[in-house]
Order: sequence, then structure tokens, then C-alpha cells
Amino acid sequence: MRSSPTLPPLPALRAFEAVGRALSFRKAGEDLLISQSAVSHHIARLEADLGVTLFIRHARGVTFTPDGERYFQAVTAAFSGLAAATAALRPAAARPLRLSVLPAFARIWLVPRLADWTRRAPETGLDINSTLAVADVAGGEADIAIRYGSGPWPGVSARLLLPERLAPVISPTLAARGPVLTAPADLLRHTLLTNLRPSDWQSWAASTGLDLSTARWLQLTDYTLVMQAAQDGLGVAMGRLELLSAPLATGALRPALPDLPTVPGAGYWLVTARGGTPHPARARFLRWISGQPPLA
Repeated sequence: MRSSPTLPPLPALRAFEAVGRALSFRKAGEDLLISQSAVSHHIARLEADLGVTLFIRHARGVTFTPDGERYFQAVTAAFSGLAAATAALRPAAARPLRLSVLPAFARIWLVPRLADWTRRAPETGLDINSTLAVADVAGGEADIAIRYGSGPWPGVSARLLLPERLAPVISPTLAARGPVLTAPADLLRHTLLTNLRPSDWQSWAASTGLDLSTARWLQLTDYTLVMQAAQDGLGVAMGRLELLSAPLATGALRPALPDLPTVPGAGYWLVTARGGTPHPARARFLRWISGQPPLA
């Protein structure tokens, strides 16, 4: 089959989307069941075809270039549109229940609980899209989206699943190395870690009177990377305490200062379409997930 003169090869786009999601050639290869060198080859071919650099390579992974970040958003949106169009052609009962979930929430909160769901509903398949892209649930891209924010949103139904609490956290290694933290303003002596939208830091700073105008930032694509960077001692993160319960319990992270105020943050919302014919398993899954207890 002749290749398109305007579109890159589909395998290269799939490799690019997988690398962008994981920010790792190795993990992308594991997801696609191909070697890391094959992933590297696909990305190199795509960059040559486009004439731009998509990733900056580091010893421990990759980060997007500005061109790569923009292209990633477009590619994930295109794949989501294709998935929605494909699903619309299939009878609802014959296809999996489609979930669109933020990567950090999927890995830390949702996946450890899925064994219980599969025991209760073994006949229902799940298609979990762990992505930063906002799924158009009203347009049929997903049956359920789990999103972090303040909600509600126009045009969709949204119910709060899990409210968050915010407070700065630090690794014991970085805390021991210094500089010493004795007051909120001392946080600015460290690098502050954030994802693409620093709204958590802004909310906490507004509640505590901390001026962030002189802060030194390290921005990472997803909150999963923020947590890993904090545990590696690269800076102070604004902790979403519900999501960080495990590393706080084990001591991998700790509050950056004693008696720092904890402020209400946004929350994790269950977002569904209004009207239409829902997937037969949607209501059952919503009841199940809403009744999940905290992780032990």
C-alpha cells in the first residue's frame, strides 16, 4: 500500500504517542511490545519526516520540546477521535467500557483497585486511556472521564469522586541536604516542582500569603513525574495528599515544614455525557468506583 504523501507512518505516530504518554522510550516499547531501539527508530524517522525535534533526550528519560508538546496534543486528540468514531459503529454491549483517566490517578488510585471490579463484573471489558488530553465525553470519546479540577463543567454531568487536600512535600534526602526550611517563604530557596498547570501551588500560595513571583520552577508534563521528581530530591512539590498517601506513609516524602497549613484543593470528578444511550455497564461502574475505600 502506498504511504500518504502528507501523513507520517502510523507506527511512528503510535510510537510518538506512547513515548509522549510515558516520557520514556523504554516504557513506550513495553506498552507497544516492541524493543526500545525500535521505538527510537520510529521517533527518529518521525522527526526527520517533520523536520523538527520532538523530544530532548536525558539520561533518565525524555522531555518534550515546545513543538513536541503541541504535536502530542494534536496526535492524542486525533487518536481519541478515531477511537470514538470506531466505538460509535459498534453496539454498546459488544464493546468495552471506555474510561479516560489522568495518568497519575490511573496508576496510583485506580489500577490497584481494578482487581475488585473484575471480580464483580468479569463479563465487562475495560478500555482505559491514561492521557492528559481532555476527552470529549459529550461527543462519545469516552463513557466516563475522571478529571482533576474544580468542576462542574458545562455540557456534561460531573460528580465529585474524591476531594483533595494540598500541602508542600519534600524528600527526606533533600530536607537533610538543605537549605533548611523554617517558614513558608523558605520554600522559595528550593526549586518548586509543578506539572503543566501550577494551579495547586497558586491555590496554596493564595491561602497562605506566599508570593511566588521569585520562585524557581521545574515544570513536568504530568503529576506522576512531579511525584517522582520530588522523591528523587529535585525540589519541593505541592502534594496532593490523597494521591500521595503511600509515599507519605512510607516516608519517601514528608511535609516540607512542620505545621504547614493544608488547604482544600481541587478534586477528582466523574464526568459523563448527558442524554443519549449510555453503555450498559456505566451506571454499575459509577456505583462501584464511588464506593471504593481508601487504599490500605
